[in-house]
Amino acid sequence: MTLSFKNPPVKKMAASIMLGALLLATPATAADYVIDSKGMHASVNFRIKHLGYSWLTGRFDKFTGTYSFDEANPAASKISVEIDTASVNSNHAARDKHLRSGDFLDVSKFPTAKFVSTSMEVTDKSAIVHGKLTLHGVTKDITIKSDYVGGGKDPWGGFRTGFSGSTKIALADFGIKFNLGPASKEVELQLEIEGVRNK
Repeated sequence: MTLSFKNPPVKKMAASIMLGALLLATPATAADYVIDSKGMHASVNFRIKHLGYSWLTGRFDKFTGTYSFDEANPAASKISVEIDTASVNSNHAARDKHLRSGDFLDVSKFPTAKFVSTSMEVTDKSAIVHGKLTLHGVTKDITIKSDYVGGGKDPWGGFRTGFSGSTKIALADFGIKFNLGPASKEVELQLEIEGVRNK
């Protein structure tokens, strides 16, 4: 019996050693970013149905966050966002006072909300971001559908990337039990994220 190898073991071993050396010599391309909330090039928005007849929209005016992004390996990306719940703004002072009360956000007890990613599923320029949202003192797993908008140099010598994300959450899941009617059990969150790469 004659044995033949298309790729002899010695050649395979040499190739593996060379590949390993190449990977070790290649610098990591992941970069850390600060979300540009100060420059208002990012926003955390929400909308919820009003009586089932229309959409009530609003936003949180104060938040901070960071993320890491590697265009060559986007599945390894991570994001963390912290929101000042008292900054809720639905363009109506009396309603915002009610949203800050114990019926909803209860900002005196829970002044911040936070999202921290745990993993990502990536397809082309879209991703499903898995993570934990802490809101109203309750932490739940949620998923955010995210799209990569773009990236590149800015006019001030920096480098930026941008993403758009959306998700839905049930208010009752986070202990918010005020009855807004059957059409208003869920709130939609929309995140527009632009980050500046750390130098």
